[in-house]
Amino acid sequence: MKKSTKLIVGAIVIVGIGAVVATAAARRSNAGVSVRIEPVKRSNLVASVTASGQVSPHTKVNVSSDVSGKITKLAVKEGDMVRKGQFLLQIDPANAEATVKQWQANVASAQAQRQQAKANLLQAQQAYARAQELKKANPQFVTQESLDQLKNQLDVNEALYSSAGHQVDQAIASLDNAKSSLDKTTIYAPMSGQVTRLNVEQGETAIQGTLNKDAATLLTISDMSQLETKVKVDETDVARIVVGDSAQIQIDAFPDTTFLGRVTEIANSSVSGASSTTTTSSGDQAVDYEVTIRLLNPPKDTRPDFSTTAKVITATRKNVLAIPIIALTVRENQALQNADTAVGLGRPKPKVEVGKKDVEGVFVVGADNKVTFRPVKVGIAGENDFEVLSGLKEGERIVAGTYQAIRDLKDGVVVRQTKVDTKNP
Repeated sequence: MKKSTKLIVGAIVIVGIGAVVATAAARRSNAGVSVRIEPVKRSNLVASVTASGQVSPHTKVNVSSDVSGKITKLAVKEGDMVRKGQFLLQIDPANAEATVKQWQANVASAQAQRQQAKANLLQAQQAYARAQELKKANPQFVTQESLDQLKNQLDVNEALYSSAGHQVDQAIASLDNAKSSLDKTTIYAPMSGQVTRLNVEQGETAIQGTLNKDAATLLTISDMSQLETKVKVDETDVARIVVGDSAQIQIDAFPDTTFLGRVTEIANSSVSGASSTTTTSSGDQAVDYEVTIRLLNPPKDTRPDFSTTAKVITATRKNVLAIPIIALTVRENQALQNADTAVGLGRPKPKVEVGKKDVEGVFVVGADNKVTFRPVKVGIAGENDFEVLSGLKEGERIVAGTYQAIRDLKDGVVVRQTKVDTKNP
């Protein structure tokens, strides 16, 4: 074969291969990027905040002792129902009784001293009065010096009598204090309710409450008729919750039932303690706030400290335009990037929001299956969808997935609907 013929054949082969490659590329280009396409439609949305916590009674009292001593009698056990004023336990009263007797004797002694001081005062008053009469009758019978001495004795006895009276008052006050301490050795129920915690046994020593509050708690009485859960809500969500919001509550002990609740209190300060903060991936600490939710229909078998998960309903929307959450994406605001260049070319500088470099929006699919990024303003977020406030109309087609596809999409790209795998949807 001649050399020229070989060159012609080689050129034809190369052209053929190029045509095949070009045809395949064209087919791929015409096929478009595989995405999930959905129409903008109306839906009912419910915005919520989910947080976890524990069940606790709305009213409870930690019973502690104001005196120290051995517990000689314990009349209740954990789980018992008690009435207000019911006898709970007895602390050994021996020392308190001895103190009462001692101060009773001190009161009697002080009263006797006061009587003696009173008698001395009366005697001094009489002596001074007689001396004054004699002085008037005959000044020579009583000297002025003697009269002054009697007056001084009278003043001293008046002071002694006043002091004796104060000593009696002091002894009586100490006696009252001793009786109060004796009364405190017998502990009664401060409220009606259930004994939900019992920390002591008969024979143990009760510690005075002012020394160590936690260790001094003998038992806890709770009103189980009104229960609530205190949940910890992240600082990014707590601003969306208001008192009165309804809630759906799951109690771990009753996994098949959802209970109703209502927000009754939102803390103004963050929860104290290391357990209230968590470290995010960026190294910042997330702060939690305590939100109290009253249980409206708690089961009878509910106990304090049951774990709960509360879903607080913060907003609802009926029959509003909605888009899938995954459809909303962020793109750079080109107006900001080109603002300075535009001014340099003599064009007016666009009016932009200071510091805003990104804009939220979706990719709208046109009739030719080409996508266009369109800014969208959204409202509340439901479980799966965003409320659309502006930027879209009902029925318009948008790219609703996948996340990877949306992240890489650009204006003008041709897309096609993803085939649904019926075996693995």
